[in-house]
Amino acid sequence: MITDHLANAHRYTAIGPRVARAFEFLQHTDLGALDDGRYELEGGDLYALVQRYTSKRPAEGRWEAHRRFADLQLVVDGQERMGYGPIGRFSPGQYDEAKDIEFLAGDGDFVLLRPAEFVVLWPGEVHMPGMAAGEPAPVTKIVVKIRVD
Repeated sequence: MITDHLANAHRYTAIGPRVARAFEFLQHTDLGALDDGRYELEGGDLYALVQRYTSKRPAEGRWEAHRRFADLQLVVDGQERMGYGPIGRFSPGQYDEAKDIEFLAGDGDFVLLRPAEFVVLWPGEVHMPGMAAGEPAPVTKIVVKIRVD
């Protein structure tokens, strides 16, 4: 997992061309003006999901992991706690290949994400997005899905 501020995106563009393109989109788009939904950047290999929701209490969250896509999750407005843990702490669940998601059981740690802060989560890294930082509150977030296989 990588966590940082969008102003430091230049540190991570050498990871690969899709990661660089994802950061380019995030830095050069008026993110607050985007409607909720899916935005194709490179077809099914790189796309952004604009999400507006109310953050949840941890009891409402689910631990998840992906196999084919990395997540670059950027908070645009509001704040949320992001759960994270090494896969060895978790019991595997059923993998949905069509949605590239597996829900797992276990225990992880949490980081606080504020506006313009992001996490990059690689395939196999377990995470619990959308958790409240205190009381549930509105959040606007962009999730860029980056195919890595």
